Amino acid sequence: MTQLFGRTPGLTELDARARDIFKRVVEAYLETGEPVGSRTISRGGLQLSPASIRNTMQDLAQLGLLDAPHSSAGRIPTHAGLRMFVDGFLEVGDVGQEERQAIEARLFSRGRSFEEALAEAGSILSGLAGGASIVVTPVREGGVKHVEFVALGGDQALAVMVFEDGTVENRLMKRAAGMTPSAFQEASNFLNSRLRGRTLNEAKDEVRAELETARRQLDETAARLVEDGLAAWGGGEGDARALIVRGQANLLDAAGAREDLERVRMLFDDLEQKGQLIGLLDDVREAQGVRIFIGAETRLFSLSGSSVIAAPYMTGQRKVLGAIGVIGPTRLNYARVIPLVDYTARVLGRMMDG
Repeated sequence: MTQLFGRTPGLTELDARARDIFKRVVEAYLETGEPVGSRTISRGGLQLSPASIRNTMQDLAQLGLLDAPHSSAGRIPTHAGLRMFVDGFLEVGDVGQEERQAIEARLFSRGRSFEEALAEAGSILSGLAGGASIVVTPVREGGVKHVEFVALGGDQALAVMVFEDGTVENRLMKRAAGMTPSAFQEASNFLNSRLRGRTLNEAKDEVRAELETARRQLDETAARLVEDGLAAWGGGEGDARALIVRGQANLLDAAGAREDLERVRMLFDDLEQKGQLIGLLDDVREAQGVRIFIGAETRLFSLSGSSVIAAPYMTGQRKVLGAIGVIGPTRLNYARVIPLVDYTARVLGRMMDG
């Protein structure tokens, strides 16, 4: 495939006819997922002969905006063409009132913890947008202010960590048999004396090492509670940060042809690259709104040819906490998914503010 002077042209470099035909081809492709032929475009009301349309489509292919996937006469947009369409032609709507209410109701459910809210936000997007959702937990930059263990009914306990930036994390834990109120208090006191003012990453390894020597002073059940509590918390750098993926079955539902199934297999391989995915979403943290990554624009999805639509979620003071998004084939319904991601991120941010 050739491109004009080795680059993809800008929108202003196309004449009115080429822009019109290009827009119709991309819209038809996004609707059907199939290559679009000149006769399809001519039947759409364009007052040009199929031969004239075909010639223009050939010109657009030479510019690197359209491609022919196989020997058929139909064309599909390239990743560069999709980028031009998204940036120059896409008309983004708004989230309907019914969907707004559903998103808010599910995120603000009574008693929902921070971790549960993140997972629920992912489930909402995978259901409404029809792709797989991805959510990355925040980097914990603030120090720890207070730690407490709370006994719950049955065999459960709650680990509560209050950070100096005002955020609170609650993690459910399995409660060992015979755990007494004094053991809960002893474990809380032990961690408060060692974590206060430090980031979680700074303290975790040190506390684990110190726990070996402190075990003699701590009650055995309290020591076990400390170990379980440290294991329950996440939100740190690197491997400690959680990546939540929901709705992978949606990717299979969207696959029709044999080559699509191979693309989905490669996409599943991409989803296993946790570190790279977190890095991609961390790039979104620097943005003020929704960011769109199409196919080969990111090394991670260059083979599977997928798109990612993601937005940061942040506090009312504009402090970015993390990012949430949708991943799927490049023929995602961008006009619908973009506002859904944006609105869900904003509601999630409000919830984090309490």
